[in-house]
Amino acid sequence: MQTQLNSDESEDSKKLLAYGREVAELLSQSHASTWINDLWDIYSGYMMAQKDLGHNLRAGDIFASFKELLFFFQRIEKMKK
Repeated sequence: MQTQLNSDESEDSKKLLAYGREVAELLSQSHASTWINDLWDIYSGYMMAQKDLGHNLRAGDIFASFKELLFFFQRIEKMKK
């Protein structure tokens, strides 16, 4: 039982390290504040296009994804201060 637990912890650690590398790569492209501004531009453009695109049943889900990404980059920005 203990061996399995350690193996699971090792896999979790590897996964967390991989996530961390991906986030570091993402943030090496632009500062968190730039990502925040870009996300606002992307979402604003999407909302402006809704009249032409028509009703989207996933609009609430898309907003939730936008909000979570925005909050993520805001937390990252606070960590760097």
